[in-house]
Amino acid sequence: MTPGAAALSQRTSIGLYSDPSSADSHRVRLVLAEKGINVEVVEVSADGPQPEDLAALNPYAETPTLVDRDLSLYDARVICEYLDERFPHPPLMPIDPVSRAKAKLVISRIERDWYDLLTHLERQDKRRRAAARRELAEGLAASADVFASGTAYFLSDEITMMDCVLAPLLWRLTYYGVELPAEAEAIQAYAERLFAREAFMESLTATELGMRTI
Repeated sequence: MTPGAAALSQRTSIGLYSDPSSADSHRVRLVLAEKGINVEVVEVSADGPQPEDLAALNPYAETPTLVDRDLSLYDARVICEYLDERFPHPPLMPIDPVSRAKAKLVISRIERDWYDLLTHLERQDKRRRAAARRELAEGLAASADVFASGTAYFLSDEITMMDCVLAPLLWRLTYYGVELPAEAEAIQAYAERLFAREAFMESLTATELGMRTI
């Protein structure tokens, strides 16, 4: 059993089972940090010992898994949306339903177009690695104009859930050998603004800190 896992729910109301190298776990940790939520994190590496109680909390026994008193949640997007509603300040999703739906669509596209490619790199799938690098670089470069919209963050002057999804992805590009072309300069500048945030630095694990030179 991972040290401290069994007693997690007894010591704090919010607990997170988190993979120290996974972008999905990272985005949850970033939301927690941006909102200043006290959380006990139990690190669960994919190839390491698994907490005995994780399978009881999550039928897939996977990370990230959030525990809030008697509630356990899995799926990074579900967890992040729950945290935004449970701890509404500062808000990371729009209040009005139309803007909220549009933000959810953007997040869905990031997951389907870019996170799926990142998964191949995280899992070190040799057959897909080179193609995934190329597709990810090309996909991001094709969206460079959106990052050059003149706002401090992604389509907004305030940090949002969309940024919390993009930041872990962008942090990992260099580590996985994804090279952006010169025309993607706006993406690089945007990424540096995200990385400079105190909450972002707080969200990083030791493993993630080792992924790039700050």
